[in-house]
Amino acid sequence: MEPPQADVRSEPRILVAGIGNIFLSDDGFGPEVLRRMAGRELPAGVRAVDFGIRGVHLAYELLDGWDALILVDAVPDRGEPGRLRVFEVDSDQDLGAAQFDAHSMDPGAVFASLRALGGTLPPTVIVGCQVLSIEEGIGLTPAVEGAVDDAIDAVFDVLERRIALCASESPAR
Repeated sequence: MEPPQADVRSEPRILVAGIGNIFLSDDGFGPEVLRRMAGRELPAGVRAVDFGIRGVHLAYELLDGWDALILVDAVPDRGEPGRLRVFEVDSDQDLGAAQFDAHSMDPGAVFASLRALGGTLPPTVIVGCQVLSIEEGIGLTPAVEGAVDDAIDAVFDVLERRIALCASESPAR
């Protein structure tokens, strides 16, 4: 009888999470990007989920040991509406949320929730879009709507780089 083999994955586990409230106009950017990504094939080991406003669910999902996280979200007060911004988040970076909040979808609140649950944030990249409006209403403004396809391309660019980085960091992969 052969000894059991260690679980060696050939690809990294990467979570792409769309976050935002579809009832607050441009805040629905993350869910819309994930909805449109549904028609594209994802690389092995990648899971794409629209978490909407379920921040605590995302925090619990992150306890499952992901190699990387890509958050797709609307970002306020970062320049011209529809402008994309792709940036890495340090696990110690303060994103404005100071405590556990089971009802918040703000990335800082999600990260605080994860820490409160005893988890650690995997390497994280945010693909964000500057909003024009987060007033009540369903649907994105034209400027933000126009950024959705570019955001999908940005997510796949980040995935490609992250998969290559994970492969170079781990000889078992």
